[in-house]
Amino acid sequence: MALPFAISDGVLIATQATLVALPRTQPPAQLRRLARAGWAVVPAASIGLVIAAIALAPGTADFLTWLALVATPPLAALALAAIVPGARPVWALAVPPLLAIAWATPDGSLARDASSLALTALGCVTLGWLLAAVAPLRLLKLGIVAAAVLDSVLVFGNLLQGPNATLNAAAPAVHLPQLQFVSFGSAVMGYGDLFIAAVLGGVLLLERTPQVPVGLVCFIFAATWDLLFFVRSELPATVPVALALLASEAWRRRRPQTVQLYPAASSLSRSSSPT
Repeated sequence: MALPFAISDGVLIATQATLVALPRTQPPAQLRRLARAGWAVVPAASIGLVIAAIALAPGTADFLTWLALVATPPLAALALAAIVPGARPVWALAVPPLLAIAWATPDGSLARDASSLALTALGCVTLGWLLAAVAPLRLLKLGIVAAAVLDSVLVFGNLLQGPNATLNAAAPAVHLPQLQFVSFGSAVMGYGDLFIAAVLGGVLLLERTPQVPVGLVCFIFAATWDLLFFVRSELPATVPVALALLASEAWRRRRPQTVQLYPAASSLSRSSSPT
């Protein structure tokens, strides 16, 4: 029997919310040397450019599935070794078994889904952490909101479904896992939906904003938002992340406090790089 959609969807939105709360280690100060305003467009570009590229050249999906397969395991290993709570280098040794399970188990099995989901989510943690370290945080917040707006336009305008189906159908050879999207049971979520949540987690970490409450708010928004599945088969899952960000900003404005970033952030305001 297929896992009920409500449970499947609950696992995915819980994973998405967890990414908001997961990063715990401040990035190296040296990364601030790479800070540029242009990094703030990455959240929206990760959705818009990918969809446009697949629509124009469907073969791009094959490249992306191989890129995800090659890049995700080392990114996940870095998350376990240095970023998540209690991270230790030895934890990175969990990645090969997870990859092996995702490879060896049958398509559609919960073991394959769970291991692929864990690898992809951990890889997104690292990417969001890195992006937050090199992008001006105010602009990056706007980038998260812009990504949700673009995602909504594409989904509700029926412009995303075709390219998204092409991307989800692409698979590496020899039964290798598909890490360019995530599925669990009977529910599916795009890579960008997890990535945007991880970016928000990185932003909150650098601002020293409590991440767990925002992650909980994200889950509540997602669970409420997903009630629309009663009338639609596909929804933009970036919207609850953007709403959680806006709720966090509203809370911060009501309770102003001094925010101190990690040491090198202060030097950024004196450099020639945009802030």
